[in-house]
Order: sequence, then C-alpha cells, then structure tokens
Amino acid sequence: MKLTPSQLEDHRLEIENRIRNLFWTVSGDYTLEIRPDIEEFARSEYLALYNALKQGAFAKYFDAEEMALYVMKKTYLKADEKALMELVQLCIETAVYPLIRDARPGASEIRTSAWLALLKAEQEPAPVRPLRKRREAMHPQKTLFHRARNLMICRYLISVQALSPEDPFVQSCEMDQDAALLLKELAPLENARSTGELLEVIDRLYNSRQDPDFQEQNGDLNQVLSIPSDALLYSSVGQEALSDDQMDTIMRKYLTNLRRDMLRLSVDGKRRGKGSVLTKEMVENTNFSTPTEESAKKVKDYVALSYGRSYLSEQEQRQLNALLCRGAHRGCSLHYTDGILHKPILKNNQYRYSQMLTQKNRMYYYGNHRIIKRNIDNLAEALGHMIALRQEKEIWRDRAGTLVPSRMWKLGRTGDDKLFNKTFQHDDSEFVVEILLDGSGSQMKRQTQVAAQGYMISEALSRVGIPHRVSSFCTFWDYTILHRFRDYDDPRTENERIFEYHGSATNRDGLAIRAVCNELLNRQEEHKILIILSDGKPNDLGRRSRGTEKALPYLGEDAVKDTAFEVRKARALDVAVLGIFSGLEEDLEAEKKIFGNDFAYIRNLNNFSKVVEQYLCRQLEVE
Repeated sequence: MKLTPSQLEDHRLEIENRIRNLFWTVSGDYTLEIRPDIEEFARSEYLALYNALKQGAFAKYFDAEEMALYVMKKTYLKADEKALMELVQLCIETAVYPLIRDARPGASEIRTSAWLALLKAEQEPAPVRPLRKRREAMHPQKTLFHRARNLMICRYLISVQALSPEDPFVQSCEMDQDAALLLKELAPLENARSTGELLEVIDRLYNSRQDPDFQEQNGDLNQVLSIPSDALLYSSVGQEALSDDQMDTIMRKYLTNLRRDMLRLSVDGKRRGKGSVLTKEMVENTNFSTPTEESAKKVKDYVALSYGRSYLSEQEQRQLNALLCRGAHRGCSLHYTDGILHKPILKNNQYRYSQMLTQKNRMYYYGNHRIIKRNIDNLAEALGHMIALRQEKEIWRDRAGTLVPSRMWKLGRTGDDKLFNKTFQHDDSEFVVEILLDGSGSQMKRQTQVAAQGYMISEALSRVGIPHRVSSFCTFWDYTILHRFRDYDDPRTENERIFEYHGSATNRDGLAIRAVCNELLNRQEEHKILIILSDGKPNDLGRRSRGTEKALPYLGEDAVKDTAFEVRKARALDVAVLGIFSGLEEDLEAEKKIFGNDFAYIRNLNNFSKVVEQYLCRQLEVE
C-alpha cells in the first residue's frame, strides 16, 4: 500500500532507521554513512530496501569511492554521463547480486518484488509534452545498456516464475540481439571480487559499445585513473576562490551523491539522481563562507601552485599589469610562467597530471612521426630556400658602379655605354616569429594535435635559424596565464617542451595577444610574425572572487570584436598575424572576423606544412 505524504512524514524516522539498519547489517560496518531515500521508499518499499542491500554489499566487497572517482574522471573526459552511469549500474548489479544471494537468503524475494515494481514503472507511459516528444524523436532515450538491463530483469523474473515468457514486453526484450550479447559479456562479472575487475569491464564495454573513439582521444583505463582528483575539481569549480577544506567538502558531497546514484536502478527518463554532475550549483549550494580580505593573495598563490611560479619579479609583474590590463581587461592580471613542470611550488597532483598529459602528447607524436617529420622537412626546406634567395647578390650591367675593363673597347665604337657592373643586395633584414597556442579547456580534445602543430612550426624555424618563441594562454580566475615553452633564442632542444601543452580553464584571447605583442614589438628584428593557433572562441565569464576587482565578462560578439581589434592593432604596428583555426566548423565565422583573410583552416596534419609554408614564404619573399 502506498503511503500518503502525511503518513510518510509520520513514519520518516522509522523508515530511515529500517534502511540504515539493513545497510549496516549487510556491510558489517556501522561507521559508514548512508542517506536513506524516503521518496523512493514511498514509490516502492522493496526497491528502496533492495538498493540498501546492494549498497551494503558493494561497500563490503568493493571500493565505492574508487568506482565513483572513475565515473567522475571518465565524465570529465567528456564521456556520456547517462550511458556510463547505466553501464556502471548494470555491471554492479551483475557483480553484487551473487554475493547478496549467497549471504542473505531473503535477498531473492526482495529483488523479485523490487524488480516487479521496476518493470511495472518501466512500462507505464510517462507524460509526453510536445518538446519532450520532439527531443525523443531526435535522440532515442533507451541506450544499449538500458535495454540490456530490461532484458536482465525479464530473464530473472522468468527464472523465479514471477513473469511469463509469453509476456509481450519480455518477447520484445528478447528480440534485442545486441542487449543479449552484452549480457553474455557481463556474465564473468558474477565472479568478480575486486573493483579493478569491474573497472576493466566497464571501461572496455563503454569504449567498444558507446564511444569507439574515446580511447584514442583520451587514453586507456590507466590514463583515465591517473588524472588527479583535484585537477577535476579545479577545472569544474575554477571560478571560485576556495580553500583546500572547502574543495574537500565539495568533493565529498559529489562523491556521496555519485556513489548513491551508481548503486540505484531507476526508471529511465523518470528519475535521475541529483549530484551526478559536478557543477557550479553544487559549489553555490555548499554551506561555507567565501574568503574576502585574503582572496587576492589566495588566488595568486593558487595560480602559482597550479601553473608554476612566475619567471618575472613582483615589480615587473605589477608594471605589466598596469600597462596591459586596461579597457575590456580592467581587473585582470597576467601570470608569466615556464610551467608547473619547470617551476613547481610542490610536486602535487596537478604536477603529475601535467606529466601525464605531456606523455599523451608525445605518444601522439610517436604515432604520427612520419607525417610530422615530413611536414617539418617540407616546411624547413621551403623556408631555407626563401632565406637563401634573400641573401643572394644580384649583378647587372649599368652606367655606374664597378668598371669592367673588358668592356672598355665599346667606348666610342658602340652605343652601349653600360660599362659597369652594379651589385644589388636583396633585403636581408632579420625575422622573428611568435607562436601563440590557445590553451583553454575547449582545446582539451584537440590538445595532441595542437601540440604537434606548434612543434612542427618550431622545429622548422629552428632548422633555418629564425628566432621564435612558443607560448600558450588560458585564463583562470583573475589571471591570464602565459606559459612559455621556449624563448626566442633558446636552442632547438627546447622545442621538446612544447609537448607540455594542454588545455584548461577559459580564455581571454585579446589580452593574451596584447601581452605577447608587447614583447614581440621590443625585438630588434625588422620583420615580426605572430602565428596564433586557436578555436575562434574567446570566452571568459569574468567571475571573480570577493576581495578582488571584478573584471568584465568576456564572451560572445564583444570578445570576438576585442580579439579582432588586437589583431588589427598588431598589424598596424607591422606585425604580420596568421590565425590557424583548430576548432569546430560552426565557429569559422568568428575566426574570419578575428583574422580576416589571413587565417587557415587545417583539418588534418597532411597539408599542415603547405598552408603554413605559403604564409611564411609570402612574408619572406624577396622585395
């Protein structure tokens, strides 16, 4: 019998105690915390009790936090959260039930009642609104993992004679060959006794069935697990100035919600657990006060901890902030660093995370070594040829210059009075190149390609002796971070550091361009070139911690206009600017507005050197 809201409230304490006691009895650990779901109990008493059984068994035999962290990291790498959670629930169900069944004789009855209620709810039509109807027509709700779960329920209920094989719903589920094959692949989990075994199966099935490109783009299970937890948190709530204790509070809250959700089988589309995504709302709803007076110092220290110490002195930094952080960038700051791997405050998780991403970039380079080397060779050869032409001397006959004695006999005998040779020296003035990589979080999926592109240009310029600097930029809190990989006159060996590139946080393209041009214009070389690899999406919400001056939001059309203004200002100061587009085709219009005609859209590495070669050689052409 369903409880009314009034009855539910009257019996709340009794129900909570019943669920807690069941959980503690099965887990054998009375120190563990559980948050009983009273609303779920109101919908189905047996479903709530069965979920408590599973949570207790999982806590006893497996590591719930390890599993939750995996889900968090996988989702951070853009895995489909809905599909992943359904797969995790399915795998946990397969592994945990045999343990409950053997230890708790009454578990089978509770499971049967729970799954009958679940199946009944599954077949009840949900209210269909026009917008939902259109959305479901475009994106069918039921994933393979959800269909496999329905098939698992049907087969179990048939085995305990609680459901007829002739039931239409059963027959429709049995017709799903993909779901049947998936259940066959899950069968070995019935003997799993470690969280690692579960993770291996979950990761393999997600990558093979849901996202075949995931491993190539983001790495295997070991690489997913190696992502530091604080790097995830810092990326997700990076717009707030929080202490370590406050960050831990958010993490614990998130993991608690996630552990609960991944152990609950729910009706698809009718109930989703709260807190399964780490969002800004979770930060705002967390009960703690925001620091005020010490915010500015805290932000500065945290930036240095996350990105590495600045290579500038305090006075130099203040002067540059006063000079450059004006107009649309008032209230912002700049942080110049050689990176956390070279100037770390301490070797924390962010340091290890950077090491992991550097290795990922190197692996991409090794996997595409032949293409990359061919691009470097072609680009270096073309640049070398143009430089040689600039250095050649051209000689022609003239009426003045250096007298050629062998022509003296023509004097007075012919009308040819060009008895001299004149030497013309082509413009051999020097060049300097600045390479600026967009290092914002939107580049994460493309970071290996962007790192390879920056490396190719740098290698080719090094071979022909053109001084150049390579940096990346991103914006975190008040700070736009300029990460220097190699300086203008560094040896070629420093090019390897470009593989340290990775994407994070947001981006103020206009401020980054203004900052690098300020240094580029101070170089003595006559010809200056700036190459910017970006996705054409300048974006920084301008959210700041209390106690610091609030910067203006930087996004949309205003951000595009400001970035375009900085590009045109650089060109007016005789800096040749090339934009290399590395984003989505839908953002091409913004890229065109920013760079005008001097931009290139490179879809793959094969034609990279040709595009860059054409632009650079045009700048090097003999005048």
